[in-house]
Amino acid sequence: MADTLTALRSLMYCHSPPLHALLVPSEDYHQSEYVSARDKRRDFVSGFTGSAGIALVTMNGAFLWTDGRYFLQAAQQLSEQWKLMRMREDPALDIWMADNLPKDAAIGVDPWCISVDTAQKWERAFAKKQQKLVPTPRNLVDEVWKNQPPPETNPLIVHPLEFAGRSVADKLKDLRENLVQEKARSMIIKALDEVAWLYNVRGTDVSYSSVVHAFAIVTLNSAFFYVDKRKLSSEANSYMKENGILVREYGEVSSDAVLLASDQLTPSSANKTPTGKATGNGAAEFVNDLIWVDPGACCFALYLKLNADKVLLKQSPLVLAKALKNPVEMEGLKKAHIRDGAAVVQYLAWLDRQCSDKDFLNDITEFYSFPV
Repeated sequence: MADTLTALRSLMYCHSPPLHALLVPSEDYHQSEYVSARDKRRDFVSGFTGSAGIALVTMNGAFLWTDGRYFLQAAQQLSEQWKLMRMREDPALDIWMADNLPKDAAIGVDPWCISVDTAQKWERAFAKKQQKLVPTPRNLVDEVWKNQPPPETNPLIVHPLEFAGRSVADKLKDLRENLVQEKARSMIIKALDEVAWLYNVRGTDVSYSSVVHAFAIVTLNSAFFYVDKRKLSSEANSYMKENGILVREYGEVSSDAVLLASDQLTPSSANKTPTGKATGNGAAEFVNDLIWVDPGACCFALYLKLNADKVLLKQSPLVLAKALKNPVEMEGLKKAHIRDGAAVVQYLAWLDRQCSDKDFLNDITEFYSFPV
C-alpha cells in the first residue's frame, strides 16, 4: 500500500499542472455503485472493499470518506497510512478540501469517474479559495495498478420481447417524444440499467447485476450503442441491425460526443452536407438544439466535450419509464418472487434441521464469540 501511494504521488508531482491532491472515487465510467473488478480503483488504492466511499490522496496524507454502513469495516481494513473520515461526523469532502488544501491548489480526478453534479458541486466549493478541479487525461491509478484485471468481455444477452413486454422501437418512440417536448435533439445515456432497459439487452459485466458496460446516444433520427464488439454474437449483431441501432466500439463514445456537439453525428458520413452539417429527414431537428444529459448519471468527461449553453441538464426520462412496469414485467416479478420464496423456505428448513445438531450450534457460538 505504501508503494502504491508513493507511485501515485510521483505521478501527481509530474502531472501538468502538478497536483496537490488526487481524488479516487468508487464509481466506474457509468457512475455505478457496484463495479467490475477492473474498476475497483479505490479498493486497490486504500484496501477498503466497501461499495461506497471516496479516497483523497495528498502529498502528505491519505483519507477515506465513507458512510455509516462501513465505519467498522473501514477501520479494520485501512492501514495506518490512511485516516478514516466518517460521513455526517467529520467535515464533508468538498468542505475539507476547500479548508485544508492550499489556496490555488490543483485537485485531480478522472472526469470519467464523477458525475456532472459532483464535479460542479466541487468546483463551487473550490472557487472560494481559487482552488481548481483538474480533469486528468488518464486515470493515474491505472498507471500504477500493474496487475489490474482486464476489461470484461462476457457475451451480451438479448432480452426477449416475451420478458421485456415492450419493443425497442416503442421505447425509442417515447424517448424521442420526450426530446421534442424538451426542445432537445439528442440524449447521452450512461447509466447501465437505462441502456439495458432501452435496448432490451442484458449482460454479466458486473457481479450480481444483469448489465453490460455500454453507452447509448439517441438522436431524433438515429440510435447508437457503444460496447466492446467482442461481446456481440452474430445473433446479437442481427438484433441490433433489425432494431436500427448502430453499434460502435465502447471508446468511440468520446469522439462521437464531439461530433454530436457540432451536430455532425450521423450513422454514415453520406448523411453530411459539404459544410459538415448533419442532414436529416425531420424538420424538428432545426428547432430542437439541446443535448439532454442527466447530471447525476452522465460523467463529467462527456459533458466537457459539449457546448454547455446547448446542454439540457435534467433527470433522464428513462428513470420513470423504467420504473413503470408493464403487465409482462409485473408477471415476471410475481414469478421471481415465487422462486425467491421457495429458496428462502428451503434455507429455513435446512437451518431448522441444523439447529438440532449440537456441533453446528457450538460452531455458531464459537464464531460469534470470536473477537473482532
